[in-house]
Amino acid sequence: MDQLSRVLDEMRLPNGAYVASLSRDYSHVWIRDVCYTVLPYLNSPCDRYEKAYHALLDLFRRYEWKIDIHTSKRPVHLFEYIHARYSTDLKEIDQPWGHAQNDAIGVFLWGAAQGVRHGKNIIRDEKDRGILEKLTRYLACLAYWDHPDNGMWEENMEVHASSMGACVAGLREVSLLVDVPEKWIRRGEAALNRLLPRESETKETDLALLSLIYPYGVVNRGTARSILTDVAGKLERTFGVIRYAGDRYYNGGAEAEWCFGFPWLGLCHAMLGERDKTLEYGEKTNRILPDDGRVPELYIGGTDRPNGNTPLAWAVAMVMLLHRHLTAETPVTSGIRTEKGNLEEL
Repeated sequence: MDQLSRVLDEMRLPNGAYVASLSRDYSHVWIRDVCYTVLPYLNSPCDRYEKAYHALLDLFRRYEWKIDIHTSKRPVHLFEYIHARYSTDLKEIDQPWGHAQNDAIGVFLWGAAQGVRHGKNIIRDEKDRGILEKLTRYLACLAYWDHPDNGMWEENMEVHASSMGACVAGLREVSLLVDVPEKWIRRGEAALNRLLPRESETKETDLALLSLIYPYGVVNRGTARSILTDVAGKLERTFGVIRYAGDRYYNGGAEAEWCFGFPWLGLCHAMLGERDKTLEYGEKTNRILPDDGRVPELYIGGTDRPNGNTPLAWAVAMVMLLHRHLTAETPVTSGIRTEKGNLEEL
């Protein structure tokens, strides 16, 4: 575990944020990746979690003028959206990109509220609280519940269940810190229920759907089991989990196999209280874990070779999270919704 933490520290910047990887292609700061990368420190006495969120809050404060515009005027062009990735000094990168990523804003809101709940000093002043409130209005202005976005994988524009789920989770959690009209949450829940168990119109199932179980816990047990059955049955491979059928990214004759898929499946089963399955995916994770802890992004499809985005901070963090759960250092205790919609603590 110390080794994995040291690997993450190699990707930590002086401002508290993290680059996605040490590779040339991924030497940028993604909002989503930072939020997932610091999850292992949510219950830790160290300041890595809050420093990362302070860095992201500072980023949003720098571009508050853009957020202000789009709390009342929906973006038209991709560059008008809150950007999904930034330079290491947390400035926008002047390059075309799929910046319509509603889930990045949802996970940030969720993570900020989780930090407060766990005693972290996330909100430094009323300016920070104001940023959180404006981000909720940004999602409402987008009408995130029926708004096509680029999704977790930054690809084609369509309505994604994983993006809606992140926004629902974020709005629910942050409603303890700022005022969030209930209708903004209910519209998202209704739209999400209509789309599930599909990820989108073009994707029957997708690795991104696991986020609805862990970390968000926004689906009931029946839906969670359906998602897990589909992902494991249709997407699981030797070195990890493919993102979706027909994925062309690093396709070397077959879809690329993403390493964080195994620990993510394990964490989802932990949320359901299924110890045997959690252990099973712990063993699968250990089989692909390099001795130096530098977990790759993926194995190139049809090969036994990792790609150059090694280590991937998000993947290292997911391995840490599953290991801590299995060793009871930090057990997964978030609730999964029952069929009646109540939260049941594990």
